[in-house]
Amino acid sequence: MKKFTKIIALLLTLLLSIGLVSACSNQKDDEISQDSNNDSESDQSTENSDTENKNLKGNLTMVGSTSMEKLANAASEAFMIKYPSVMVNAEFIGSSAGVEAVLAGTTDIGNASRNLKESEISSGAVENIVAIDGIAVIIDKSNSVTNLSTDQLKQIYTGSVNNWSQIGGPDLPIVVIGRESGSGTRSAFEEILEIEDQAEYSNEINSTGGVMAKVASTPGAIGYVSLDIINDTVVPVQINEVEPTEENIKAGSYSLSRPFVMATKGEISEQNDVVQAFFEYLSSEEGKELVKAVGLVPVD
Repeated sequence: MKKFTKIIALLLTLLLSIGLVSACSNQKDDEISQDSNNDSESDQSTENSDTENKNLKGNLTMVGSTSMEKLANAASEAFMIKYPSVMVNAEFIGSSAGVEAVLAGTTDIGNASRNLKESEISSGAVENIVAIDGIAVIIDKSNSVTNLSTDQLKQIYTGSVNNWSQIGGPDLPIVVIGRESGSGTRSAFEEILEIEDQAEYSNEINSTGGVMAKVASTPGAIGYVSLDIINDTVVPVQINEVEPTEENIKAGSYSLSRPFVMATKGEISEQNDVVQAFFEYLSSEEGKELVKAVGLVPVD
């Protein structure tokens, strides 16, 4: 009887072990199945995204600000990589010309490196701010001046101060460099300083890069350019003892800053699929990283 009881106990133990192994095996199979389903869903999501990207087709045109050339070109290239069947063309002929073109219906987006005017808005242009740019005041590398107050800057650009010695610099005539009439950079600069139609320029240059090259090669010169294009050929001066940096622009402590606007005729929701997808890209995390990469401040 004892022997029979032992046999029964052994059999029960064996059956219990088999049950546990089976349960573990089923659990493992379930885990593998779940992982497989997750991988399948992930692959499906990626596949759907790739299909969506390939399905978007068409053209997008931009016209406008030369100051926005770096951003517009970088965004165009990245967008065309994301959507291989889309072609983006950008032309840089000035902010006012860009807004005029979008209102005339000859381009999808009008790039303006300034806020839109009331007359432009009343004509149907919509102001879509995609980034914030700082305007840096630059001098040639031989100049010893490191800081200018807002008042000194006004005096220089209106002609009441015409020698660097008047503001603590070398005894050297000030060569005032600026952008051409119609430039968004010039409009923003003069509006911020409240010197519209009062500025007196020695030279008016029709591109951002041209201003920097002229200042770099001219002793005593001063000019203004977009923050994102500055290189070591010139020296950016402090304004009211605040450096032109992204951090200071975000903090609102640097006074010479302006919006980068991609204007549309009507709201974004009224535009075609390609234009809507372009603005969606710029507002995405990837788009914001691109804005930072070209030296601008992204908007939320």
